[in-house]
Order: sequence, then C-alpha cells, then structure tokens
Amino acid sequence: MLSAHPPSLNWLLQPFQLKPGKPDILYGLRALLAVSGPIAVGFMTGHPAASAIAAMAAMFVGMVDGGGAYRQKATVMLAATIGTTLALLIANLVSSTLWLAIPTTFLVMFIAGLAGLFGTTAATVSLVTSIMFIVSLAKFASFPDWSTVLEQCALCLGGGLWTMLLSLGLWVLRPYTPVIVAAANCYHTLSQFLATASEIPLNRQELREWTKQFLQAQDSVVQELTSARSVWGAVWTGRETANLRGNQLLVLIEDANQITNSVVALVELLAIASPHSLFQYLYSEIQQVMAQSATAVQLLSDALTKGKNFVHLGDLDRAIEALEYQWQILRSQFLNEASLTHADDYAELVSIGKIVSSLKALAEQIHSDVEIVTDLQQAKGRSIPQSDIYPPMQPERSSILDTLRNNLTFDSVLFRHALRLALIVTTAQLLASLLQVPTGYWVTLTAVVALKPSFGDTSERTVQRVVGTTLGGIVGIALVAFIHNSVAILICILVLLVTAMSVRSLSYGIFMILLTPVVILLLNLTSKGGWEIGALRIVDSLIGGTLALLGSYLLFPSWERQQLSAQLATTMRANLAYFQQVAASYLHPESEPSTETIKNLRHQAALKNANAAAAAQRLFSEPLHVRGEVEPIMMLMLYIRAFFSSVTTLAEHQRKFSGEYQFAELKGFNDAIVEILENLANALEQGEPPQSLPALDTYLQPIHNRIEQLHTARISELAANPTSVTSTRQAVREQTPVSTQLDRIVYEIKCLHCAIERLQKSILK
Repeated sequence: MLSAHPPSLNWLLQPFQLKPGKPDILYGLRALLAVSGPIAVGFMTGHPAASAIAAMAAMFVGMVDGGGAYRQKATVMLAATIGTTLALLIANLVSSTLWLAIPTTFLVMFIAGLAGLFGTTAATVSLVTSIMFIVSLAKFASFPDWSTVLEQCALCLGGGLWTMLLSLGLWVLRPYTPVIVAAANCYHTLSQFLATASEIPLNRQELREWTKQFLQAQDSVVQELTSARSVWGAVWTGRETANLRGNQLLVLIEDANQITNSVVALVELLAIASPHSLFQYLYSEIQQVMAQSATAVQLLSDALTKGKNFVHLGDLDRAIEALEYQWQILRSQFLNEASLTHADDYAELVSIGKIVSSLKALAEQIHSDVEIVTDLQQAKGRSIPQSDIYPPMQPERSSILDTLRNNLTFDSVLFRHALRLALIVTTAQLLASLLQVPTGYWVTLTAVVALKPSFGDTSERTVQRVVGTTLGGIVGIALVAFIHNSVAILICILVLLVTAMSVRSLSYGIFMILLTPVVILLLNLTSKGGWEIGALRIVDSLIGGTLALLGSYLLFPSWERQQLSAQLATTMRANLAYFQQVAASYLHPESEPSTETIKNLRHQAALKNANAAAAAQRLFSEPLHVRGEVEPIMMLMLYIRAFFSSVTTLAEHQRKFSGEYQFAELKGFNDAIVEILENLANALEQGEPPQSLPALDTYLQPIHNRIEQLHTARISELAANPTSVTSTRQAVREQTPVSTQLDRIVYEIKCLHCAIERLQKSILK
C-alpha cells in the first residue's frame, strides 16, 4: 500500500533508501580485482594511460553481471564486451569530423534506447555500451592512427574477457551454484516477509504503515521467486529431465512459493480474528510461532549458502508446543464452562482453530524443506513425488524483427524514449563540442544515465545521480584537500570502490555518493586538477540532470497517468483469472483441480500487482497537474491486493476441502463476481463509469443462514459430548472459512467499484 500524501522530504530521501538484502562484498571485491588488474599490468609495463581503457571495459562488463545461471551471465557479459569494443571502434572512426560524430551519436543513442524492448538485461548492456561510446568519443579517439585504434580495441576486449574470467571461472567446478544462491535468496527474502507478518499490529492506527511494509515484502518475495525460476530454467534448459539435485532445488523454490501463499492466507485469517476477544488469549503465542518460523527460514537460507548439513528447529518446535498448549486450555475452558451460547462465539473459536492449524502446517512445511536441504548438502537421494515437481514455464518470446516492427511507432513508450534519449544526448554532445567544454562528456553521461522511459523514473534517477554526485563530490574535494599521501589516497580509493560496488544493487544513490570520490581521486592521481575536478563534476552533473528532466517533460512525455488505467485493467483481469480457477476448484471438486494452473495464475496475478504498485509509486514523481487525484488509485491498488489475499486464502483452504459440503449459491455468486470484475476492467480501459453493482447480499444471506444453523447445531453437540466428531463438525470446518472469505470478497468488490467510480469522475472533470 502506498501513501497518497508522502512527507515533504520523502521524494528526496526515498531514492537513497536501501532495498532489502545484504551488501554483496564478494561482488565488490571482484569488481576491485577486475579494475585493478589491468591498471597494475599497465604500471608494470610502463603504459598506465593505455590500461585505463581495459580497466574501464572491465568495470562496465562487471556492471552487467546481474547474477543468474552461468550461461545467462556468459551471454550477457560477452554481449557487453563486444558492445563496448564496437562502441570504442565506432567512436574512433567518427571522432575526427564533428558533423559525422553528431549523427552517429544520435543513431547509437536511438538504438540503445530501443534495447529496452528486449528486457532489463538488454537495457543494461546498451547503457554501458552508450557510456563507453561517449567516453571514447571524448577521451580515447585516435583515428586515423589505425595501430592505436586496434590496440585500444584489443585492450577493451581484453578488459571485458578478464572480468568474464573472474565471474565465470568456477562454472565447470560448481555448475549449480547460481541455482543454490537463487534458492537461498528466496528463503532469505521469505524470512523477512515472515518477520514482517509476525509484527502485525492490533492497533488500527499502526496497521496502515504495517500493510505498506507487508505488501512491499510480498512483492520482494515474488521477484525473488521469478528470478529463481528463471535461473533454474536456464541451468536445465534443453534437458529432458533434471537430475536429483535439480529436482531438490526446484522443490525448494516451489515450496518457498507455497510458504508465501500460506503466509498471505494466515495474515488474512489474523485480520479476521484480531478484533475478537478470544484472539487476545493467543496473540503472544501466535506472534512467537511466526517469529520463530522467520528465524527457521533464515537458518535454512544460511544452510543453503554456507553448505551446512544441519538446521536446528528446536525453538520453532517449542513455540508450536506452547501455542498448542494454550489453544487446548482456551478450547477446554469454553467447552467445559458452557461459554459457547451463541453462534458468533463458536465462529470466533473456529477462526482461532483455523489459525492454529495453519501455523502447525507452516511448521511442518519448514521441517520438510530442512530435510530436503540436508539431503541436498549430503548428496542423499530421497523419493520426491512427481506431482511435487513442476518445471517452471518458459515465457514465449517474439522474434526480434516482430518486436521492433510492432514498436516503431509513437504509440510505443520505448520508441518515444529512444527518440528522446537520442535528441537530448546529441544536443548535449553538440553543445559540449561547439563550446569546447573540457569535461563536457560528464554532462552527456549524466543525461544518458538519468533519462528513463517515464518521467517518474527519470526524476528518481536524476535525484540519485545529481544529489549522489554532489555529496560524493564534496567528500572527494575534502579528501583531495586533506590527504596528500599517495598510499593513503590509494587506500581510500580501494575502500570506497569495494563499498560502492557492494551496495550498487541496493541503492544507486549511495553507489554514486561512494563512486564519485573514487573518480575524483583517480583523476588527481593520474593528472593535475586538484579540488576543481570535484567542483566541475558537480556542475556538469547538475547540467546533465537538468537536461534529462527537461527532455523527459517536454519531448514526447510518457505519463504514468495515461498508462495506468490500462495497466490496472490488465492487473484486474489477472486477478480475475486467478479467482475463476480457484472458484472452479470449489464448484467442481469431483474433478482434480489443476494445482499447476492455479500456481501459475497466482504468480501472474502477484507479478501484475507488484508492477501496478510500482507504476502507482512512479505517479507521485510526476507534476501535480499531470498526476491528478491519486487517492482513488491508492484505494484501487489496496483493494486489488486485498482481493488477491482473499482468493489466496480460498485457494489454501481448498487443499483441505472434501467437496462433500457445498453452498448452492456459490455458482451464482461466482458468475456475478466474474461479470462485475469484467465490467470494472472494461470501465478502466474505456474511461467510462462502471455499471451499478447487483445485490450481492442476496447470495450471501442464505450462506449466512446456513452457517448459523451449522454453528447452532454444533454447539448443541458439544454441550452433549465435547469430544464428539460428527459430519456437522466437518461441515463447520469446511464451510465457515469459505463463508468468511466470500463476505470479504463482497466488501472488496464494493470498494473496488467505489474507487473506479471516483477515479473516472476525477478524469472526466
């Protein structure tokens, strides 16, 4: 959930917040070795200036190493190595004539902007290629001296290959390491998700902020699961079956998905039970079990990362025992003292019992996964049911030509971005050349890095780049002024570089704060300049950031407000498809529900929800007169997520649903919900008010009556025999959670309808 009224300084501080995760010290050390290797060779051979090209290529190729399977990394890093070498060559060929360099700059930047059509990885490769082109045009151009040009290309190629060797050197010895790391990351993020869930507050005033944190943690888990599935698929691509280790890792990844669904359903149950007095009796024990579950999952992640054979779950087991003990005391008190005199009292007891059984099932799932990790580390074989193994579906990809052909139009956001990028960068390059600005390429580089397809992303990256460079420049100027010993300066460079590269994936803003002093110190070591270099870098970054913002605002702008309605409609349809499949498993319990289909639809809906939330967040960065009223959008996003949670709770309950006890009204209810959600999605797409809601309570009232009758009958049975196990007991356990979730779905549908109605009115004003 997002706040519609962020604090006044939030726009400035938020880009510098660390994302969930740990600094990658190993990546930082590898980046240091990649850069320092060529420099060391250059000094030893008496060619320190030439080594700068190899060092720069090594750093750029290292930047595209986003993890994943070795095959994926090799492909991406090789593409970056070839791309940076070609960029260096082309820059040399056109550098001698300004009127040849300018159109070439336009063409290179336009192609780089279109690379985003093929995914984030392609966009990253195109970015480092663009940076190499700009830097080469300003610093390394040597044409028509062909021997120097070829030497530079060889150095660039060598720098890239050196980084590839450092990153891929263990491919043969440890081929499964990327999948193990991906699975460990899943469980680490899942642990944080569980920890957040365990902190659910009883105070409604604190619930809003907690919900925001919970949904962000949920989105992080979904992203890690998507990455892990991709890595697993890449490692075993082209093989008919995975080996034992591959199956074990796949089951672990999918179990992480199952635990995520269980936690979503559990939090939904906690939200239902928390207002009731009975919940207070077990609140402490419930929190303790969830906290120990989070700790156990983190231990499981550590065991995967560090190769441990044993994960101690004693604390979790004791927390479960304490919960079970208190639950039995509570249940006995109410039954023995005849406290259950109303159906509502019994409904509370059933709700608490459902929470207890869900927590016990969660602990059993963690135990099962710990056993798999132990077998994995000890290379033991254990029979895994084939039904538990679902190789991840590989997305269908269009051909490169079809993708380009479909996007060479002003209707395409990325086409407009590519044209905007080319115009702004070419203009900056032309002005720097005509005005003979000595460090003008820093202006151009800032514009290249800051310009993004949307204004929201551009403004965020501009703040990160400019503010980060300014703060880092001040640090660099201070270091230059007070440190004059070359050894001390070198130590500062090494420490700052390792730290910068280690936190790069967590915060680009902090990365820039740390990297800028490195650049200033390096330039002062290799050439004269003093503190003025830092001042020039700050000024150039300000100019480049201003150009990026102006270009994003004035040249073919892509406003989130214009695209968000269509994205929200797509998100709603993804959640509708998920609901339909879950509802079908209740309506037709005699036919085996497709677990794989439900899993895939749930994952697609979760991804759409996360993407829509990110788009809504970008909306805050747009000018006030463009973004308009945001409260209906925030309300819409909140209740789409709530609807997803309710459906997930139904899906989890269906696993224990016999199908013997059915609500006759469920078919009509399902048809009505499907029709309403289709209409709401159409209203978003067409910009029209939604149709009036039908009387959904007509479906719920008979269900409520049936539940009340069941609860009354069960109370009578318990009064006669507290230990009786009857068909009424089973019907209560199966139908009460379904009735509760149907009530919540109706409420969420009404809120969605209200939000879309308000949104369309604000658009039509």
